[in-house]
Amino acid sequence: MRVSSQGVTVVALLADPYAPTEIAQRMARTLSARLADKSGRGRRFDVEVVSEPFTSGTEDPPTLMRRIMDRGSAENWDIVVALTDLPLHAHGRRLAVDLNHEHGLALLSLPSLGGLRLQTRARRAVEEAVLGLAGPQTTVAEGPPRGQPSPRQPLDNRLATVHPGPISEEEADDLRYVVSGPRGYLRVLVGMVRANRPWRLVTGLSKALAAALATGAIATLDSTTWSLAEALSAPRLVIAMVGSVGLMTGWLIVDGELWHRSTEGSPEARQRARLYNASTVVTVGIGALVCYVGLMVINLVWALFILNDQVFASMTRSPLHATEYLTLSWFVASVATVGGALGSGLESDDAIRAAAYSKREQERRHRLQGAHDD
Repeated sequence: MRVSSQGVTVVALLADPYAPTEIAQRMARTLSARLADKSGRGRRFDVEVVSEPFTSGTEDPPTLMRRIMDRGSAENWDIVVALTDLPLHAHGRRLAVDLNHEHGLALLSLPSLGGLRLQTRARRAVEEAVLGLAGPQTTVAEGPPRGQPSPRQPLDNRLATVHPGPISEEEADDLRYVVSGPRGYLRVLVGMVRANRPWRLVTGLSKALAAALATGAIATLDSTTWSLAEALSAPRLVIAMVGSVGLMTGWLIVDGELWHRSTEGSPEARQRARLYNASTVVTVGIGALVCYVGLMVINLVWALFILNDQVFASMTRSPLHATEYLTLSWFVASVATVGGALGSGLESDDAIRAAAYSKREQERRHRLQGAHDD
């Protein structure tokens, strides 16, 4: 790592557009003071945020590290920490952080931090990376020990260190942290789903939402629906709910061509494909479930407003109490969700992808689709 002659360590947060840039900008407001406080000895830090798509066209960590190295060498930066919201893999493992102590470089994959308290976890990871790369304060004449990893504690006790010693010549890192095991897989998956923001699926599919609302409004007024809702037991209502949500999830994935098929035969490529497909299923599934709950609430309000207890009792031979309202709204939500799934067929594939994925994930899949077409 270079040592600034001005006594100030210049830290650049090189962030991919959208979510990583937003995280970096929020982090930068207090990062300088926090680094100075943790490092001690009167050390000062100057933090800059640079937003640019440094992962464009590749998800290969060695290639990304070389890009970061080239970008840092062209600027007056002492340390470069790159943030991306793409899940990265190295040697079959899910990458969390890549470090190069000699050149003061760090590459952080945000999905590896999970989906909860992401801002706090990202800030802590960046702080530990910067302080580890900065090492003990030295004079310009002495210089830091070149290429020696810092003895600081690992970034997270759930990250497993791999090859902290010698590495192959084509790689530009000297220390790597990965997340491993079932917990690590789940952690990355949750991070990817959070980045996709599945709750936006409902508002993003306007035609499907209109079809679901229309189906629910009509079904609430139908006496056959009243009789069916009264006749169904709670287990059958649960089965209807799971079936309708599953149908909508499957239909959106198939109709929107969201299933990722790897064109490479390597185990690492298949592992990536499984991870992306799992995130797709969970993202769309959560979105469909949010849609279901929303429809149930709307149908309940509609039923409270429109139904007449005497008419309902004459058709079903049951009084219209709170239980009947809830049961009817529950069943109608299942029917309306199926209607919404059929209505999603009127949406374009681009509209479904825009509703299901973050902008970065849309760009990644568009790039993969273009490469496949070529």
